[in-house]
Amino acid sequence: MLQPWLPVAPDSDFSIHNLPFGIFSDDRPARAGVAIGNWVVDLATAYGLNMFPHYPEAGNAFRKPVLNELVALGRSFSDYVRKIIQTALCDRESVLHQYSDHLLIPQKKVQMHMPLKVGNYTDFYSSEEHAFSVGQIFRPENPLFPNWKHLPVAYHGRASSIVVSGTPIPRPRGQIGQADGTPAFKPTHALDYELELAWVIGKDSAVGQSVPVAEAEDYIFGLLLFNDWSARDIQRWEYQPLGPFTSKNFASGVSPWIVTWEALQPFRVPAPLQQPQPLPYLAHHPRQNFDLSLSVGVRPGHREEFLVCQTNARDIYWTAAQQIAHHTVTGCNMQIGDLLATGTISGKNITQKGCLLEATLNGTQPVKLGENIERRFLEDDDEVIMRGFGQNVNVRVGFGELRGKVLPALL
Repeated sequence: MLQPWLPVAPDSDFSIHNLPFGIFSDDRPARAGVAIGNWVVDLATAYGLNMFPHYPEAGNAFRKPVLNELVALGRSFSDYVRKIIQTALCDRESVLHQYSDHLLIPQKKVQMHMPLKVGNYTDFYSSEEHAFSVGQIFRPENPLFPNWKHLPVAYHGRASSIVVSGTPIPRPRGQIGQADGTPAFKPTHALDYELELAWVIGKDSAVGQSVPVAEAEDYIFGLLLFNDWSARDIQRWEYQPLGPFTSKNFASGVSPWIVTWEALQPFRVPAPLQQPQPLPYLAHHPRQNFDLSLSVGVRPGHREEFLVCQTNARDIYWTAAQQIAHHTVTGCNMQIGDLLATGTISGKNITQKGCLLEATLNGTQPVKLGENIERRFLEDDDEVIMRGFGQNVNVRVGFGELRGKVLPALL
């Protein structure tokens, strides 16, 4: 076991085995950092002290206000940076220890920013439990459409409105269908969250060329927590025949720290058996997911947080490799900084449902938020808090928190 000289709590998401990348600022401009315990390692300052001599081109990447240039240097580079920092954290003679006052900044003193410039964002529908539960609500006689077990269903979302944790979300307004079949324009009364993960694409592919499923994981730099905010009543009116649009394009949230692909490898587990077998371009062995514990809490107003969901990413039906292979099969190219989200991650039990649409059966059975408080959908001043981590004996790797507070609709 690696034993850092820096005190890190055993239950910290940001253990020495993690070291995720993010963008932060203090009294100086936004730049790249790595999280360890309650601190941020200032990578730009560390570069100036010659901590990363094998990558002279890294200096510019560390000073940029987004991580795209750093991600473009590849997983071998990010792994190199993590190993340099891991070694330094275990050596009291290291530059990191000698200059700790300059290199280690308390997280409570920094502002976190969007980690990436996201060019494209695609949201999949990869959890069978979620797809089946939603289908049961609206089509009890036919919960899964015939195509669902043959391909990873998805829609292209809006990249420009992806925001970092802590960004408040004004209640969206839009067209909402009424009982007489005509629309009314008003604020949504069915605002929802969706608990997801997002793969960060770390390598470009060429237009017109598909990515083979066996090579698809090579294109993933790391993962984020993802909240696909959704206005369900707007969605019901607009989604036929082309799918969601304004009901989801107003905001999506991401956690500020990108957990690298390498840091997550201790949590690989077999993916669920697929029946029927997919077409050859989607078939790969072994199919693997990640054993990651995920949760959602809701904090109503100024009251305490109440846990509304505990689930796991291990049972996602369509894997990351299959998502990328299908996304590119017609020649669509991947670009560095693209996000591919999993869709809502849910389990079988009501306490494992990753959105209120499922947990409340479309608002018919409210969830309890402590004594005398219940929710069918989110109300103004509610704060949604998502968390996720992997735990393997003494190795813990987590994402931190993804927070978003609902504000009243703008006039």
